Amino acid sequence: MNSRENLQILIKKEKIQDKIKEISAQIQKDYKDEKLLILGILNGAFIFMADLIRELNLDLTLEFIKVSSYGNNTLSSGKVEISHLFDASKIIKGNHILIIEDIVDTGISLNELIKYIHKFSPKSLRLCALLYKPARQKVKVDIDYLGFEIPNKFVVGYGLDFNQKYRHLPNIYSLKNIKNLEKLV
Repeated sequence: MNSRENLQILIKKEKIQDKIKEISAQIQKDYKDEKLLILGILNGAFIFMADLIRELNLDLTLEFIKVSSYGNNTLSSGKVEISHLFDASKIIKGNHILIIEDIVDTGISLNELIKYIHKFSPKSLRLCALLYKPARQKVKVDIDYLGFEIPNKFVVGYGLDFNQKYRHLPNIYSLKNIKNLEKLV
């Protein structure tokens, strides 16, 4: 069995692109006369963020932040690490911030990131997420712009990975059998 046989399409690329147009129209409306700092969460959100910002005609700047609670497997370590290469006290203070995330799972990492950003007094802070798994939620996180609510399945593709593989795939896939996939990567 090759690794592609273990993937089942959950959301097709055309449906993703339609949803991005819908979300971007709402963001455009909400920030039409404002400066906006888009804060992309690496690594998973980079493809979603790239497609989303190309649909926006706003006065915006971009930064990236890394938020991690996963090791080299599918389970959260429970410890949230935040890292970035910008001066948060200068970049965030007094600005409208839009976090771009690939998936909201337990909410633990995002909750920590939101608390961290609030320390630097943004003018506003909103969250845009491509995917949300309500069955896994442990901490409530408000998602202002949401792509898709999905079942409790491990997903890859369109920026999401399994052991740093499959990010490049154009659709979002669920894994049929994680144990078989672990043997292949």
